[in-house]
Amino acid sequence: MRNTSFSKMAVLPVGLLTLALTMPSCSSNEYKKLEGDKAKQVASIIRNNGCMECHSATANVPFYGKLPIIGPVVQADMKEGTHYLDLTAMLTALDNGKPVSEVDLAKVENTALSGSMPPAKYYTMHWGTSLNDDEKKVIISWAKEARKNNYVSPTVAEEFANEPVQPLVAFIPTDSAKVALGFDLYHDTRLSGDNTISCATCHGLNTAGVDRKQYSEGIHGQFGGVNAPTVYNAALNFVQFWDGRAADLKEQAAGPPLNPVEMGSASFDEICAKLAEDKELSKRFLEVFPEGFTESTVTEAIAEFEKTLLTPSRFDKYLSGDKNALTAEELEGYQLFKDNKCATCHVGMNLGGQSYEYMGIKENYFDYRGTGLTDGDNGRWAVTKNESDRHKFKTPTLRNVMLTTPYMHDGSIQTIEDAIQVMHEFQIGRHISDAETAKIVAFLNTLTGEYNGKLLQ
Repeated sequence: MRNTSFSKMAVLPVGLLTLALTMPSCSSNEYKKLEGDKAKQVASIIRNNGCMECHSATANVPFYGKLPIIGPVVQADMKEGTHYLDLTAMLTALDNGKPVSEVDLAKVENTALSGSMPPAKYYTMHWGTSLNDDEKKVIISWAKEARKNNYVSPTVAEEFANEPVQPLVAFIPTDSAKVALGFDLYHDTRLSGDNTISCATCHGLNTAGVDRKQYSEGIHGQFGGVNAPTVYNAALNFVQFWDGRAADLKEQAAGPPLNPVEMGSASFDEICAKLAEDKELSKRFLEVFPEGFTESTVTEAIAEFEKTLLTPSRFDKYLSGDKNALTAEELEGYQLFKDNKCATCHVGMNLGGQSYEYMGIKENYFDYRGTGLTDGDNGRWAVTKNESDRHKFKTPTLRNVMLTTPYMHDGSIQTIEDAIQVMHEFQIGRHISDAETAKIVAFLNTLTGEYNGKLLQ
């Protein structure tokens, strides 16, 4: 297959050169008319440099995308471009003066800094689309300003304020009485149908917020279809669950108790009736929630507790100004992490959890896995039923990643080294050496954090 593809690619330059003679330049200086409004300048650059032709799910296939030999390659590039970044939502935000997502910001900024877009074969047909130095300056300046206005951590040192990742906030405001109740309910097996499973069963606080199994074991020995993500720092995710079906921690907490494979309760009325039989718990609960046990109050208490599960690490100390917090090797690993685009998806304070990403941009991950597709592989599609969302998953946090094996949504990767190499091959199409991998591993070790003053194990 690879040899056949290479043979087709070999004839592409001739065909593309022929097309280039008939194609107009896409270059435009329209953005200069918008000086003073960087957001609208960036929107203009994106539109007038042809970016939407490969970075929009609704883009029309151009006439040359229907030609023999060239056509399949063009269409594959369009699909790959959209899988990596659909700019539609970003353009809408820019046009309306709204913040763009932290991930879109990082990806567009990385493109301007690296000069990686557009691909050479696209530029051959659309000369003038490559970002010139002035356009790059506009984008980089806008990105820095947008990050400062919307995503910079209050604990970051000034020199690191424009990093794509940020140090944790010291805390999230909570109600201490609700937190105490939430802690108890989080560990309460009465939330399950047979009183055997609690939240902590699959998200143990002593095991980095996971159970370190490929699939979690629920009621009656049943197994789920995706790997349990960590509860630590989950409050920083933009949605909850791999497929994003819960908007926040409270909504997430309502899911597993009623899931027949996980905790298997018939209803929250059943759960609340069991809890109400506990006179001491009822007394404490009524003091905080006068309305008593309901789905809303129980899940609110659990969510309030989970907001406290932040795990500051050595890396946060470094970003907050402690230059001695990291070793030279760890810093080299961090630089590789950024150079290899890891920090375009694993962004912000949680180093992830801010976007849905397509699994297998460069190569088919599921063919590589070789076990056939499962319902869990559908990802975001399970919620939206939009075909463009199939195989897209909420990016996991990399905090405490050294402790949360196995990896990926399917829990199929056992070691962090294999996970790094798989992500490089399937997401950016690059082989990474063992030496580079070791340096990235050294960096990832700095993300292991503390909870209640103790380093997670």
